Amino acid sequence: MPTPDHTAAAAAILAQRRRSGEQGPRLPESCRPADLDSALAIQTAVSALLGDRVAAWKCGLPAADSVVLASIYANAVQIGSPCAVRARAGQARVEPELAFILGRDLPARGSPYTPAEVDAAVVRTHLALELIDSRFSESANAGFAEHLADGLFNQGLFIGPQVDSEQARAASSMPIRIVRANGETTELDGHHPSVDPRAPLYWLAEFLRGKGMGLQAGQAVITGSYAGCIDLPLGQDIAIRYGSLGALSVRFERK
Repeated sequence: MPTPDHTAAAAAILAQRRRSGEQGPRLPESCRPADLDSALAIQTAVSALLGDRVAAWKCGLPAADSVVLASIYANAVQIGSPCAVRARAGQARVEPELAFILGRDLPARGSPYTPAEVDAAVVRTHLALELIDSRFSESANAGFAEHLADGLFNQGLFIGPQVDSEQARAASSMPIRIVRANGETTELDGHHPSVDPRAPLYWLAEFLRGKGMGLQAGQAVITGSYAGCIDLPLGQDIAIRYGSLGALSVRFERK
């Protein structure tokens, strides 16, 4: 595991790339995370360097050798169009998701949180787009731990209209329909990667509790893409329909 100095060195590189929007090579071997714990330590150090409030979380159900967890910062959460993004090759990369908005804190405590307690903390559900980007210029060459340290491709979050929470929590699958201003239409067979859209939220509340941390009222939590990663053009009005839940409209512009 990298020493505190190595953690700080890796965090300084990633934080600077987030500020500038520039991509670069893999982390130097001397400060490259070797495991999930060191990756999460770097991610935490990036948050401290940025000095921005954690306004949202990205999460997913863990696997034996991976953890899906990333902080999303207040200055990277957008509501209303146009939506400014770090574009690559003239395209915005997004993932269609649901955002669960917390109406009460779920602080650190000694006893586990039940799903019912977490459900009671969810005050609203919104259609959302995770905004995707990497701080690595050749992201395919980086290992999972490096991507985890970097926030797992998260650039930010676009929050769309509110939808019915009970209908949303049952939305294990739904068609995703994307209509661009030029009339081009994409139809996708959407499926939530965890089947239960709130299952990763339950995991997140427990994971943070076990680390002596918690979730806060007002934070949004996204739990997985219904259709993978999608490239969309800049400067066009785009409508995205999430089955019978509703639709959002957005126009992307270069940050």
